[in-house]
Amino acid sequence: MWFFFLKMKTPIDYFSGITNPQIERGKEHLLRDIVFITIAAVMYGAETWNDIEDYGESRKQCLQQYLKLPNGIPSHYTFNRAYSILNPTELENCFLEWIKAVCSIPEGEVIIKDGKALRGSRKYGSKAMVPIVSAWAQHNHMVLGQVKVDDKSNDITVIPKLLEVIAIKGCIVTIDAMGCQTEIAKKITDKEADYILAVKGN
Repeated sequence: MWFFFLKMKTPIDYFSGITNPQIERGKEHLLRDIVFITIAAVMYGAETWNDIEDYGESRKQCLQQYLKLPNGIPSHYTFNRAYSILNPTELENCFLEWIKAVCSIPEGEVIIKDGKALRGSRKYGSKAMVPIVSAWAQHNHMVLGQVKVDDKSNDITVIPKLLEVIAIKGCIVTIDAMGCQTEIAKKITDKEADYILAVKGN
């Protein structure tokens, strides 16, 4: 998995524009190091902050060839704290720019948009989970982008936002009945793509 990074422009370049909220006097680790290790660890299969720390420690010798790591591998507390104060919109935009650069979308690609509840997001005492609308590229087997559905909202308001940030020219976009809206269809055709929308009797 590591060689994936060696064949392309480093992801660090795409995340360099993120506002660094770290306090200078308490900065023991570089934000670019934290982001790079996180991406590599998640691609390797990490699911928790502890997993990310364990990945970093197990690959420390290799990581030192590409990162500065002034105080070694950050702890899982540091990873957690860093991402809790980052601007999520900035992080998402940088991630999408990276995905656009590394993911070639062929002509006729089928992009499936669907809303799902995010597993493990239910707060204690609540039955509601965080709803997410994602765009899945069938050929590349990759999520091209995803947007959280705000409270008191639904997929209809979120799908146009998702269409704005992903390249769909020449693709076929499929959406379930929730997205069967004239404005959504127009946005897809305006971006030079085709659509397949599910239609219900009502």
